[in-house]
Amino acid sequence: MAENPKKPTSLNENNLLTRLRDWRTAREPELHADGLDDDIIELPDPRAIDLVLRVGELLLASGESTEAVSEAMLSLSVAFEMPRTEVSVTFTAITISAHPGGDYPPVTGERVVRRRTLDYFRVNELHALVQDAALGQVELEGAIARLRAIKRSRPPYPNWLIIVGFGLIASSASLMVGGQFIVATAAFLATVLGDRTSAFLAKRGIAEFYQMAAAAVTASSIGVALLWVSTELELGLHAGAIITGNIMALLPGRPLVSSLQDGIAGAYVSSAARLLEVFFTLGAIVSGVGAVAYTAVRLGVNMDLENLPSAGTSLDIVVLIGAAGIAMAFAVSLTVPPRMLPVIGAMGVLIWVINAGLRSVTEAPPIIGTVAGAMAIGIVGHWLARRTRRPVLSYVVPSIAPLLPGSVLYRGLLHMALGEPLAGLLGLAEAVAIGMALGAGVNLGGELIRAFYRGGLAGGGRSTRPAARRTRGGY
Repeated sequence: MAENPKKPTSLNENNLLTRLRDWRTAREPELHADGLDDDIIELPDPRAIDLVLRVGELLLASGESTEAVSEAMLSLSVAFEMPRTEVSVTFTAITISAHPGGDYPPVTGERVVRRRTLDYFRVNELHALVQDAALGQVELEGAIARLRAIKRSRPPYPNWLIIVGFGLIASSASLMVGGQFIVATAAFLATVLGDRTSAFLAKRGIAEFYQMAAAAVTASSIGVALLWVSTELELGLHAGAIITGNIMALLPGRPLVSSLQDGIAGAYVSSAARLLEVFFTLGAIVSGVGAVAYTAVRLGVNMDLENLPSAGTSLDIVVLIGAAGIAMAFAVSLTVPPRMLPVIGAMGVLIWVINAGLRSVTEAPPIIGTVAGAMAIGIVGHWLARRTRRPVLSYVVPSIAPLLPGSVLYRGLLHMALGEPLAGLLGLAEAVAIGMALGAGVNLGGELIRAFYRGGLAGGGRSTRPAARRTRGGY
């Protein structure tokens, strides 16, 4: 077997990823069947196969992208000297195969992801394990022990705080679009109640689509009730902000970014599955909110299209505080490590300032401002991820939350409830386009960083990336 690489004497953050890339590139031939003599027989360690499978399964189940999971598994297979390794990662299954050589049959293992729990704290810990193993900082026994500790570890926030964080997304969004303190408080309570309703149904084995629809119905009903009270008593409350905030809390930002990331990386099966997950979630939100809005209109509740809550291109301090609050609350709901929250809050303000500033100065349509803001977040997020050795999704997914199209989606649904189907469909299409622009912009920013920055999660470099290999044109 090949000897283990020498342990680096210094872990200077400025050159860590560069050395990691050089080490991985030097051993790249060992990943493929044409890199070793067939007469050389190397039996893979069953413990190493199990470790690689379990790390990949935990990464995928915790919310990591398919490309990052594949790269992490390949790096571990090289670090622990598994011969002629091939890895296949889809939306629900992970397979690894190692060929010992000679007349020995391949050794293959597979794990199926049956339960997903978004946990970016665990993803951060797994990334650190992969990079330490790839650098030779941890042996196989130590890696197995660390993986067990990661699986047993608790998130940095108690369960009640994660639930509170989910409600704070809605209250921050309500505050951002012009809702008063009473409305923001009602949005918090409505969203938490909707989330608890969803959790109750989950314990009874109800499918997630109906859980999401029930959460949307619960929160929207509270918003409509407050709107009716405000109209009858002439309180002047922007109660529609409750529904807008709840929609933003439910919108699937994480699978949207991951679906486009997988598609760009060439993992089309996983990309299609994640995109289908996005549209099913949108369908549940549209069904729940649309049913409540239609019922409210038929009962005579005054749902005025002219005064719908929207932040527009405002740069008021309340709006900026709301943008930072949405990003940080979203991060808490994803169990992002606490030390990252201030940076994520600043990135939430950044994406809103770029979007609103560009639209107000150039009078550009919303989708242009969205792409520009998302590109900036992609660049900053990928740069920070490489500098801090953390997964990029921990930075970019919460940071795009202020631009999630909650107001646009609510307006489209209200148009349909008021008997204007064409305007409603256009509104829904605009919401989908803005969501896709967010994901595409974030990934484009990441590609720009990749083009000019050495290294990566496991030091694969540029040329070894499957998505970079040409399939069209001349060579």
